[in-house]
Amino acid sequence: MATSLVVALFFAGQPPAKVAIIVGGLLLLTRRVRSERVYAEIDWSLLLMFAGLFVIVAGIEHSLLNGDVIAAADRLHLDRLPVLSALTAILANLVSNVPAVLMLRPFIGSLPDPERAWLTVAMASTFAGNLTVLGSIANLIVVQRAAASGVVIGLWDYCRIGMP
Repeated sequence: MATSLVVALFFAGQPPAKVAIIVGGLLLLTRRVRSERVYAEIDWSLLLMFAGLFVIVAGIEHSLLNGDVIAAADRLHLDRLPVLSALTAILANLVSNVPAVLMLRPFIGSLPDPERAWLTVAMASTFAGNLTVLGSIANLIVVQRAAASGVVIGLWDYCRIGMP
């Protein structure tokens, strides 16, 4: 029932975050599943890592993105797709793909064709997320879960498969 409600609200055009919070809250209120069981299933360290990433990205945006940095970015010719793709891929593998997109956001609006730039960033960050373990939070989750099951996936093991 909850899944059907979520799908219906998504197709009704409701914001995904709002839908998730409302339906999640309703599930906790109905007591069909005990709250303790729900809280026990939360990966608190992963949640903390996500929160930390977004705090760091916001801090970088507010402290480092001044007029000089924006002017320097203009000299990188981000309007050229190969340059924008390469920068996105490099940044995605330094800070992960979602924070990389957030960090590029201030520069995209000033480009001559922002729609094409956003499509390029979406494509490059998605592909870059597969290059290395650090390219995507999902990769880190899989490597962590594999390690908990006794399977060790090293950086070079992952790169050998992810880069091609």
